[in-house]
Amino acid sequence: MQNSSKEPIEGAAALDLLAGVSSLVVAKGRKTLRYDLTNERPSDTKLLALLLGRSGKLRAPAMRVGAKFLVGYNSEMLISEL
Repeated sequence: MQNSSKEPIEGAAALDLLAGVSSLVVAKGRKTLRYDLTNERPSDTKLLALLLGRSGKLRAPAMRVGAKFLVGYNSEMLISEL
C-alpha cells in the first residue's frame, strides 16, 4: 500500500500500475467505464487521461483488486467490483 499524499504517482509512472492488470474500471461521476486491457487496450494517452487528475497525479481512490484496477469513487462501482 502506498500513501499518495506522501508519495504521489505522477504522469507516465501511473501506467506502471497496470502491469499484470486485465481490466480497468474507472468512475466518472455517476458513470462507470470498463476497459479490457488484455484484448482491447486503449492507447497510453487515453489511459493516462483516465488515470490522472487535473494535477497530473493518480486519481484517488485507486486500488488493485486481483487482476482489476479501480480508479475513482462511485459507491455502486465499488459495491459491484469488490
